[in-house]
Amino acid sequence: MARYQDAQGRWLLEKVVRDVVVVAVIGLLLSAFWPFRQVPTGSRGVLTQFGAIRGIENEGLAVVMPWQRLALFSIRAEQAQIDNADGSTSDQQPVKVSLTVRYSIITDRVAEVYEKYSHDGDLSSYVQTATQEVFKAVTAKYNAPDLIAKRSQVSADINAALKQKLAVYGAQVINIDMRNFAFSPDYMAAINEKVTQEQLRLAAENKVKTVEAEQKQKVAVAEAEANALKAKADGEAYATIKAANAQADALRVQNEALAKSKEVLELRRIEVERVKAERWDGKLPEAIYAGTPIPFFTPAAKSE
Repeated sequence: MARYQDAQGRWLLEKVVRDVVVVAVIGLLLSAFWPFRQVPTGSRGVLTQFGAIRGIENEGLAVVMPWQRLALFSIRAEQAQIDNADGSTSDQQPVKVSLTVRYSIITDRVAEVYEKYSHDGDLSSYVQTATQEVFKAVTAKYNAPDLIAKRSQVSADINAALKQKLAVYGAQVINIDMRNFAFSPDYMAAINEKVTQEQLRLAAENKVKTVEAEQKQKVAVAEAEANALKAKADGEAYATIKAANAQADALRVQNEALAKSKEVLELRRIEVERVKAERWDGKLPEAIYAGTPIPFFTPAAKSE
């Protein structure tokens, strides 16, 4: 501070003004000729010298000479809105659709796009025009019913054609959002009527199928019941036959046993008679009634 005051402590305004002017000039020079620039993320720096492109700077720090300029160029995803793009089907049905196209600049073609089409990476006007042309060309390949039924294929065709179209401008398609097709009111009414009739037809077919299924189920139940009754009758008949066979076999075995054991039976009878004789005291009963058995006396049968 002393250099700006005299011996008596008064301010030397000339020196103050001079130094302020010098500092301001130096600041302006540094600001004008500062060589360091920053290229933000999602951008490229187009370095020009007297209007001619001298290079493309990537994201980060860039050194720019005082005689050069650095223009920031966006390579981020951009979108173009196309409302009511119109076309005509192969069967001469007018159709409209709204689309949103998302795109970005191909990074190695930034210099070409900057020079020919855009200084900031905005190609929405080119994209809108290209999309209109592509939509007309694609819809002309389909008739109206196929345009609705094959929506995914139509979208794929538009995407492929638009990629080729935008490649001319150094851009690439990210994705396309396509809203509903809009036909003329008369045609839409006809489509709705056709859809209604088709739904009624399918409902009738389903009802017929339901009735047929119910009839088949009833037939199957009846057959199952009949088979069950037959099986039950067969089982009972089989059981009866088996029981009769078993009874016959039992009788046969008994007869065979009796036939083989006649001598045994006779021996048992003799033994019984012997026991009776041993127990008899030799006295005859005093009173004999009709039918009363007399030991060791068997009346002879009366001859005719």
